[in-house]
Amino acid sequence: MIINVVRAVKDALAEEMRRDGSVFVMGEDVETMGGVFGCTKGLLAEFGHDRIRNTPISEAAFTGAGLGAALTGLRPVVELQYVDFILCAMDQVINQIAKYRYASGGRAKVPLVIRAQQGSGRGNGVQHSQNLETLFCHFPGLKVVMPSTPYDTKGLLKTAIRDDNPVMFFEHKLLYQTKGEVPEEEYLLPFGKADVKRSGKDVTIIAVSWMVLKALAAAEELAKSGIDAEVIDPRTLVPLDEAAILESVRKTGRAVVVHESHEFCGIGAELAYRIGEKAFDYLDAPVQRVAGLQVPVPYSKVLENKMVPSEESIIAAVRKVLYL
Repeated sequence: MIINVVRAVKDALAEEMRRDGSVFVMGEDVETMGGVFGCTKGLLAEFGHDRIRNTPISEAAFTGAGLGAALTGLRPVVELQYVDFILCAMDQVINQIAKYRYASGGRAKVPLVIRAQQGSGRGNGVQHSQNLETLFCHFPGLKVVMPSTPYDTKGLLKTAIRDDNPVMFFEHKLLYQTKGEVPEEEYLLPFGKADVKRSGKDVTIIAVSWMVLKALAAAEELAKSGIDAEVIDPRTLVPLDEAAILESVRKTGRAVVVHESHEFCGIGAELAYRIGEKAFDYLDAPVQRVAGLQVPVPYSKVLENKMVPSEESIIAAVRKVLYL
């Protein structure tokens, strides 16, 4: 069936809640309103207030409550309206959630999913448009998931809910209405398994989240000039499918890394380093990064578009590694 990402999220939540009575959702306005983007709309009627729970406007409080619930054997899915607001709960996430299983010697399970919407493109301004995935990749104990399609979103979210470790699940707000084929039968997608969105032989483009769509569009445009680009979507940054990325780069000899978050200390720096360290002898050009400019995300649509990687900037980077 063809569905959008909003439906994929909703279906994943509903299926897991029907399967396991310990799964519940909590967050601001998730009951009747269904959250800012409607991902939980309609679930209240089936599951009731005990399992679709509105929270006060205090990210630190309800994120901490999510940890407590997970430690007592429940499987909470905590929704934050915008990823920017998770900064209000960083002590809970970094000092408690990420470290609790390690500090307990592995005795305590933390089956907690934190869903957050991030990214630019809607003119939401400096405090509602950031991409913060790199922060959470830095701290051991957290898994970091960034799907780009309805198929990936549903399969990865179901896997996240069943995981006994905390999972940061980041959805790009511009992907919510994108559509794609999703099987009607149940399926799960494993963490740490990248997906080759497009095969190619001339250059590898590694892109995450919304940038996958831009990379695919750039690849189609490049094909008109006889350039055959391979597009790799890691899907999960922690764990990272390093082997798939290196295999592709060893085949093509060239790599471009694309992400919307700021370039400085972004995930592209880590990926570029790993490619340089483990596939250096195969490279015919230095790895190129295409990322968000080192400025806050502007409210102005014109400036916002300038700040974020574009199809044109991806094409330019590919031509650079090809010396064209």
